[in-house]
Amino acid sequence: MPRARSSPTTRTVLTGTGLALIVLSPVVGIIPGPGGIPVFAAGLALALKNSDRAKRLFVHAERRWPKLGELADLGLRRQSAKRRRAKAKEGPAPD
Repeated sequence: MPRARSSPTTRTVLTGTGLALIVLSPVVGIIPGPGGIPVFAAGLALALKNSDRAKRLFVHAERRWPKLGELADLGLRRQSAKRRRAKAKEGPAPD
């Protein structure tokens, strides 16, 4: 049985919802407390999960600004970030 998210219409709606949350996050951030951060993270996660273009743009930004990419990976709890941190702790490979 195929997953519901495989439908192009559903993916488009979820991507649009994610982008709307990203745009709304500064507005929610004005409210006292850390409201904008979880809203931004949820929007980014939705957009990255459902849009190939968003993934490409994210990877490009991650390569351009690696420190911010690390923070985004930590916030999104990405497996690739965990692998990179584990590899960095091991140190360089011996020659």
